[in-house]
Amino acid sequence: MMEYKGYIGVVEFDDKAKIFHGDIINIRDVITFQGTSVEEIEKAFQDSINDYLEWCEKDGINPEKPYSGKFNLRLSPELHKEVAITAKKLKISINSFVEKALQNEINIYHVM
Repeated sequence: MMEYKGYIGVVEFDDKAKIFHGDIINIRDVITFQGTSVEEIEKAFQDSINDYLEWCEKDGINPEKPYSGKFNLRLSPELHKEVAITAKKLKISINSFVEKALQNEINIYHVM
């Protein structure tokens, strides 16, 4: 992974074409980049983000920001009830409960 101005890129290597190609993964807009060496892919990554930001500014569009910290979550009414009850028992907000549960899941996968 690479990070520049808050945007995160992931890179894969195409062994048939002998080229690195990458995508920005933390926004919905599509930003891609490619290169044949580490130096080229790093430069292409930064250039693609800069081009995206310049294009947005030129067209008067607000660039998509990487992760605002907000997202909508749909639950079944039964699970919503269980989350609310459990959070209340723990004397924390539903938001804090869900954040802790998600962090615990992430920690499990980072151990693997």
